[in-house]
Amino acid sequence: MREIKFRGKAIHDYGDVKWFYGNVVLNYNNKIAYIEAVHQTTVSVEWISVGQYTGLKDKNGQEIYEGDIVIDERKNSAKVVFDDGCFCVIGYLGDLRTHPLRDYLFCGERFEVIGNIYEDSELLETIG
Repeated sequence: MREIKFRGKAIHDYGDVKWFYGNVVLNYNNKIAYIEAVHQTTVSVEWISVGQYTGLKDKNGQEIYEGDIVIDERKNSAKVVFDDGCFCVIGYLGDLRTHPLRDYLFCGERFEVIGNIYEDSELLETIG
C-alpha cells in the first residue's frame, strides 16, 4: 500500500529546513495550509507549495512529489502533476498532454528529481 503524505514549503524561517513532510491540513476559506510534521509541531506552509507523495522514487531513491521536475537519462525533462485520478508527467518529450507517471517507470524509464516548480522555476523552460 502506498504511503499517504504531503510536503509543503515553510512560511516562517526554520533555518536550513525549508520543506516539511507529513499530514496536511487545508483551510480552504483562508487559503492556509499546515503540515503536521513527524516529531514536529504543526508548521504553516505556503498553500501553493503543498504536493502529495506519488508513492514512487527516482533512480537515486528520492521520493517523487507532485510539483517535482524530473529528467530521464537522456536529459528530457517533465513536470509531475496530479490529473484525472493519477500522478502524471506533462511536457515529457515535448508532449503537453498528461501521461501516467507509473507507465514510464514500469517501462524502464529512470527519472531523476532535479528540482521543483516552486524553487526552480527556470527549469520549467526546458519542458515541452
